[in-house]
Amino acid sequence: MGRLFGTDGVRGVANADLTAELALGLSVAAAHVLAEAGTFAGHRPTAVVGRDPRASGEFLEAAVVAGLASAGVDVLRVGVLPTPAVAHLTGVLDADLGVMLSASHNAMPDNGIKFFARGGHKLADELEDRIETVYEQHRTGEPWDRPTGAGVGRVTEYTEGFDRYVAHLVGVLPNRLDGLKVVLDEAHGAAARVSPAAFARAGAQVVTIGADPDGLNINDGCGSTHLELLRAAVVEHGADLGIAHDGDADRCLAVDATGEEVDGDQILAVLALAMREAGQLRKDTVVGTVMSNLGFKLAMEREGIRLVQTAVGDRYVLESMKAEGFALGGEQSGHVIVLDHATTGDGTLTGLMLGARLAATGRSLAELAGVMQRLPQVLINVPDVDKTRVNTSAELAAAVVEAEAELGESGRVLLRQSGTEPLVRVMVEAADIEQARAVAGRLADVVKSALG
Repeated sequence: MGRLFGTDGVRGVANADLTAELALGLSVAAAHVLAEAGTFAGHRPTAVVGRDPRASGEFLEAAVVAGLASAGVDVLRVGVLPTPAVAHLTGVLDADLGVMLSASHNAMPDNGIKFFARGGHKLADELEDRIETVYEQHRTGEPWDRPTGAGVGRVTEYTEGFDRYVAHLVGVLPNRLDGLKVVLDEAHGAAARVSPAAFARAGAQVVTIGADPDGLNINDGCGSTHLELLRAAVVEHGADLGIAHDGDADRCLAVDATGEEVDGDQILAVLALAMREAGQLRKDTVVGTVMSNLGFKLAMEREGIRLVQTAVGDRYVLESMKAEGFALGGEQSGHVIVLDHATTGDGTLTGLMLGARLAATGRSLAELAGVMQRLPQVLINVPDVDKTRVNTSAELAAAVVEAEAELGESGRVLLRQSGTEPLVRVMVEAADIEQARAVAGRLADVVKSALG
């Protein structure tokens, strides 16, 4: 698997890349590293462990729990809950560590392990690096210092987690959702029970699809990566709003009453205006990434809201928010972080807040999302090139200057090397889709000739 930790924990094909032995070893290593860092000083350590419904999550959860308990950590098993629920419970239960087993929007054969630090925040990079180093040391023979007798960890089923998390979601809403009809696509994932319960308690009339997880059908033709079923269901049921989650429910995409998609940029725009109106948008700033649609940037400028853009990845959005004290940020993919109420992207919370805005204003989602005009965006992946020269090639730089001159202020160009594959991503936005395709195609050809 190369380096174990990626931008969002450890992921791989369950029982091939991500084995029970690896899950157990990483959990023991995490316990030892946090102990060395002083996290457990003066008290008996506790961890919250949750998972999504993947079949492989059953044995991986058992391995993680065994590893933590063998290292002297008491474990609260919360069962199948969304990633943001595990993060939230880690914080409110004052646990020293949280562990979520999920591969998010990936297909069922994959799984992953994500660690949360005290407070429900993602582990710092240096701690992940240390966990990986310690795991390797002990995997190759160095014995663990193991507690015995009363020093081993105890395992408890924490059944209150579901109600506690749902109560939190409903409790932070600015207003109820009475009068709204909502279709929820749960991707046969971790929010299959949580999201319908939260929307219903908040007053919405709820229709669910993709809410029958069997361990094998997660993300299968449904959820935030497959909106076709949701679009049809919203129109069929005459709903005001459709919400789609991914497998671990840390993201949210929406569909308006006509079946049109409302992406993460549009959701951010709607919530930014709502939060500013309520005096909650600190520094009148929202955080996005370099992939945010130009239409989003132009809309925020028009509304007097500053947009800060980071590298692609919700962890970079969160880092900027925490460093500068911003309250709202997210990605086009639907990872939306409302930092006053969550430490990570929370798809259910995002959907609820979007519904609350509809209920409070009496306006349709199409009308609210119309605050921004989404410009056509064309993305071409150019494989098998020397991606390291994307920022140094004179030929490529000249082609970009020419493309930007052609597009003017109504478009933009972004060339980005992939973090995991030998390819360069060419992204072009323009007011006209055909122009965007033509410019992107020409730039892709130059990338091939200049970097191939």
